[in-house]
Amino acid sequence: MDTRFSVAVHSLILIAKSDIPLTSEQIAASAGVNPSYVRKILTSLRNAGIISAHRGIRGFRMNSDADTLSLLQIYQEVCEQNLTMFDIHQNPNDQCIVGRHIQQVLGDMFKTLEQEMAMKMQEQTLGDCIDAILMREQKSI
Repeated sequence: MDTRFSVAVHSLILIAKSDIPLTSEQIAASAGVNPSYVRKILTSLRNAGIISAHRGIRGFRMNSDADTLSLLQIYQEVCEQNLTMFDIHQNPNDQCIVGRHIQQVLGDMFKTLEQEMAMKMQEQTLGDCIDAILMREQKSI
């Protein structure tokens, strides 16, 4: 998993909580990343209908309800794949007992872990992230 997912969640929280449309430059300044990287992520989210940008109005707005938008939906849109947490080395030695079986053994284990992670991500929403941030902010005041 690379940073696209975390930057997407960061961006969506900012957009959801803003009263005005936010630009990729504003979002990038908050996330500490390049605006072009943010634009790529926002394009995926816009193509999925999660956010929108309107001609003549600079910036992005939410189309989706934060309380029903799951983290899994966000991941799948910006990463364009099913959840993949682990990778397995591709050329183990078939002459070795471990090498002959490691891909299947780890593959089965990793698949189960990834399915469990996907179920947990489906249960968590963008709204849950917003609530957690607001709670942490209240505690820090």
